[in-house]
Amino acid sequence: MEFRQTIESDKLISLFNLPSALRNRRVEVVVSPADEAAPESPKRQLNLDFLGGPELPDSFFDPLPEEELQAWGIGSVVTER
Repeated sequence: MEFRQTIESDKLISLFNLPSALRNRRVEVVVSPADEAAPESPKRQLNLDFLGGPELPDSFFDPLPEEELQAWGIGSVVTER
């Protein structure tokens, strides 16, 4: 069960320390029983070690040649007048 009501945020000042973005405006208050735990979504772990592969060579970070950039449509196009 859940209860929702829109009220002036000034009425909540005595109960909560509201962020300044929520002060002096209408806010929606949602009340739900504390004994009903919301279902937790499974947590995914992000692994940034490139799957344990070898270290990247320094040349990996070199800019691509202009021809390669143009092939992908992101290079600078020089036109003659």
